[in-house]
Amino acid sequence: MTVSGSDARVHAKVRPLSPLETRVLGVLVEKAHTVPDSYPLSLNSLTLGCNQKTARDPVISVGEGEVQTAVDALRLLSLAFESSGSRVARFEHNMGRALALPSQSVALLAVLMLRGPQTTPELRANSERLHRFADLSAVEGFLEELAARSEDKGGPLAVKLPRAPGSREARWSHLLSGPVDTSALPVASDGEVFVAAGEIAALKVRQANAEAEIAILRSLVDRLYAELGVPRV
Repeated sequence: MTVSGSDARVHAKVRPLSPLETRVLGVLVEKAHTVPDSYPLSLNSLTLGCNQKTARDPVISVGEGEVQTAVDALRLLSLAFESSGSRVARFEHNMGRALALPSQSVALLAVLMLRGPQTTPELRANSERLHRFADLSAVEGFLEELAARSEDKGGPLAVKLPRAPGSREARWSHLLSGPVDTSALPVASDGEVFVAAGEIAALKVRQANAEAEIAILRSLVDRLYAELGVPRV
């Protein structure tokens, strides 16, 4: 029996999703924005979206049977449903209504589910086609709301991870698959100084230019000494 979006029950809290269930839900959210003409998705299109090699971390390879099982599990949680009126089964997400979330939060969670932990600037850039945030503070605001979500609404759905060594900013992760074990993550020390690869490259270019200029000046000085007949000291 198919279930329409208006009939889907609202859940304040759902069990932790499996990695594949998370991937399927993320794909359904993403494709609703990026390929609206072919949405809702057929099982074949949904499987291709799960196995996509770009904008995915990790890259996986699953079959239609596995994806169907994941979709069925999401339907039981009212996070997805099968559309009616088509000879081919088509599926769409119900994430915003099922979890009582605004579209901005759904977009951020989908990007986290598809691409893994990311910094605020990365999230703003990667969610551009799902929702255009005005600035970084807007992204940060919705992430903090997800992190501070009360237990009566289902508990936190995002967490800010400790800043990793060599990173300028902390990354965020979703919690739809359960808590993240932050104790196993490497943490940057307070005194650690981060220099981006681009900054190092720029410094090397500047150093090379300075050395070239010094060599030219030395050549000019040597020529002046020779023309004036003054011995070098």
